[in-house]
Amino acid sequence: MQEQPPEDRALSEQEALVTKPFIRNEQPKQVLELYQQPGTPSFSDQNQQRLQSIESLIQTGDGVNAKQAADMINPADLSTEQRAQLSLLYAQILLSFGEAEQAIENLALIQPQQLNPDNRIKYFQSQAFAYSLTGNLFDSVKSRIELHRLITSPDELEKNQSAILEALRLLPDSDLQTSQTDTLAGWMSLANILKHINQPDFNAQINQWRSTFPTHPADLSFLNRSQDMPENAPLQIKAIALLLPESGTFAQAAKAIRAGFMAAYNHAGNMPKPTLRFYDSEQSTSQALYNQAVAEGAQLIIGPLDKERLQSLTDTVTFNIPVLALNHIPGLQKSLLYQFSLSPLDDAEQITHKASEDGHQNALLLIPENATGKRIANYLTEDWQNQGGTILETQTYNPKETDFSAPIQKLLNLNESEQRYNKILTLIPGVKHIPRRRQDADAILLSAYSAEARSINPQLQFYQAGDLPVYAMPNIYTGQINASLDADLNKITFCDTPWLFNKAYQGELSMDALKETWKQFPSAYLRLIAMGIDAYNLATRLDSLNANPYPGATGSLSLTNDQRIQRKLVCTKFTAGRPEMSDFVIENNANTAPKPAEEQNLKSD
Repeated sequence: MQEQPPEDRALSEQEALVTKPFIRNEQPKQVLELYQQPGTPSFSDQNQQRLQSIESLIQTGDGVNAKQAADMINPADLSTEQRAQLSLLYAQILLSFGEAEQAIENLALIQPQQLNPDNRIKYFQSQAFAYSLTGNLFDSVKSRIELHRLITSPDELEKNQSAILEALRLLPDSDLQTSQTDTLAGWMSLANILKHINQPDFNAQINQWRSTFPTHPADLSFLNRSQDMPENAPLQIKAIALLLPESGTFAQAAKAIRAGFMAAYNHAGNMPKPTLRFYDSEQSTSQALYNQAVAEGAQLIIGPLDKERLQSLTDTVTFNIPVLALNHIPGLQKSLLYQFSLSPLDDAEQITHKASEDGHQNALLLIPENATGKRIANYLTEDWQNQGGTILETQTYNPKETDFSAPIQKLLNLNESEQRYNKILTLIPGVKHIPRRRQDADAILLSAYSAEARSINPQLQFYQAGDLPVYAMPNIYTGQINASLDADLNKITFCDTPWLFNKAYQGELSMDALKETWKQFPSAYLRLIAMGIDAYNLATRLDSLNANPYPGATGSLSLTNDQRIQRKLVCTKFTAGRPEMSDFVIENNANTAPKPAEEQNLKSD
């Protein structure tokens, strides 16, 4: 082979390292780079790349790894702008964990003018969200006013304006009185006027507002849109009280529900909206809060969230207004009480219905070895038998382990197969028996979180059960697509909340549309955000829900005979690591009585 000339070798080596174009000088044997050869990134550039990597982790919802990466950076090595950016990233990470107070502390370390325009927008978005989570509506509004000066998208401006006005509408009228004429005073005055939109002098008040605040950034074009209600519009409720905990075990769950609820409330646009009042259910008895809310004009109570307070409320109060409880106690019935939860009753019923519709009858059941697993096993067994199926065997596994080979072998009767043939094979030297799995089963019903299922599914295939279809409870899915990790879940079918799938829930409050809301929470709380969306939309539909199911974020919602709100889910199967929608449509079981089983109903992922 002919050796390359030295200059050609040099060019080849450079071309292997540099992708930018070259030009040749007219002088032979000379090559000039159009751009300079990129050298090793500067220390500042390396730090910027690390900050960008942390931001990418936050955007994908991986707060744990984002924090680990942020902790490895020494702030002393950063420029002033980079230190401000790091504090902003920490604040976003803390918000993803629901730590709003600590996020506010980190944001207080930042001077917004130290940030570039994009990060300045993120700063005020994070600050507004953090204040709203702590109940500090006034400071949240101030942050949104600053944000309003920075954003340019008409859609974002409209959403931000709506958030400002709705937050102010939650404040008492006395807090909105001011003699100032600055921008904040203009927002306060406008919110106060909109509280009384049905008053005869409303137009006169708006004209006076325009005269007082002629250069105010608020866009009043929405007032020119039709206020006519559709003929089939639901009955309007003027005041809603929400009984949610601000501390304790369920505080984080309450924040997620409240975030979804407020997203739906703000999205209601220019339709007449109720006054909202929030009551901390940890600060008083359910009875006292109910009576206080009614005395302050509530026409609907939403809450409580935990079962103990729900039971206490029903035991001590005779309801004279509807109560939409955010949990479910089996067997509990009371006039004007509606129970709405992410109940595993629905999850179990619909995945067994799906498996039965697919033609399966003899199932194996694999569930975790704990109290929750036992309850889920009862639900799945009862539902499967109601479908005419048979549970051939139930096997438990330790969810704290990663090797599930022992319970899987027992489930598939591989141990018995091996013992049965060992006696015969001892008479045939050199022959090794490969145990055969049982042949009487045609499906597996599984309850497992995603981390466990990513180990269980490959092990099922290893033990010759790859041809057995697996039907799983929805906790198998984290709620966010992760094709590389979830490839180990391929072929598993599950039924879940429509909001998690844009093809199933395509409204303006879709998961994509509310990314800025849900990315502040761990994935375990995604379904609770959808629950909050539905809680608001159910407020005016309770009376008609038994006749007219509502296509909600958590499912097609209907009412059972004992006033439990039942969810009809959507079914999907993992393909190439992604949940792909099934064509299966679950029958409407709106009039089916609930099962006599007990469950906490506040689910994580």
